[in-house]
Amino acid sequence: MSPERMAEIHAAAFADGEAWDRDAIASLMERPGTVAVSGGDHGFALLQIIPPEAELLTIAIAPAAQGQGHGHALMEMVLDAATARGCSVLHLEVAADNRAARALYAAAGLVETGRRQGYYRRPGGVRTDALTLTITLPARQTGTADET
Repeated sequence: MSPERMAEIHAAAFADGEAWDRDAIASLMERPGTVAVSGGDHGFALLQIIPPEAELLTIAIAPAAQGQGHGHALMEMVLDAATARGCSVLHLEVAADNRAARALYAAAGLVETGRRQGYYRRPGGVRTDALTLTITLPARQTGTADET
């Protein structure tokens, strides 16, 4: 998936202004250790991998495709991609008020390991916490993730 298409999906999925543009995504993809996992035209994820750890930098599903299981499938591909690259743990950060993402991550087995008070600023100056979540990756049978 191209950085342009990723930026389109990200802008639609993060319509509250936290979207990453094409240049930000392209810059991340040029970094050593960055892995893009594609969920077809429905979405994508970007990971930073420095074995034995991986960080999920972002995951985005096009709004029209949300609620249809694409996020769960993509999250499985993310875990497979990290495991296949020698990672034994995956970390991520999520806004405490992002209920859909938190449900997705809980279903995947991630647990809260930290909290950053007032980390995100919402419209109107309202602040919300950032939660750090972690999962220990067992030896997994890897699937067929469409990765770039």
